[in-house]
Amino acid sequence: MKKRFTKKNIFLYLVVLFILIQVFRIDKSTKPIHVETDFIAMTLPNPEITNILKVACYDCHSNQPTYPCYTNIAPFSWWIKHHIDEGSWHLNFSEWGTYSEKRKNHKLEESIEMIEEGEMPMYSYTWMHTEAKLTDTQKLQLVEWFKVVKGANKPQ
Repeated sequence: MKKRFTKKNIFLYLVVLFILIQVFRIDKSTKPIHVETDFIAMTLPNPEITNILKVACYDCHSNQPTYPCYTNIAPFSWWIKHHIDEGSWHLNFSEWGTYSEKRKNHKLEESIEMIEEGEMPMYSYTWMHTEAKLTDTQKLQLVEWFKVVKGANKPQ
């Protein structure tokens, strides 16, 4: 007699698969902080801008992401780790001091554009981190700060 795939069997296979993938953990190690290359340390924003950057940007765009408890569950952990890796590859505020002036200006232009178009912070992040959802005023403040920093990066 042939064994059929019943709803019960499929469910059991999925449960076993879910349990098995928990073995594949993400790397949660962080790189050391170097104050001399960090964006906040180098640009000295006011406390309000500093808070916005740390709450809405630094988790994905620095070497010091925080990993909430749900990052212990695969496949969610893989998805989040991918976002963090991709975000810090595109823009890493912890390594700001290592960027050339041209790259800094380009990253500031991109950041301004992404904020103005509502692409950053990402909805998938603000959905779980409601404190990172920026108000229109906060977006404007951050954009204005980036413009000030961009102006300071112009060659004399």
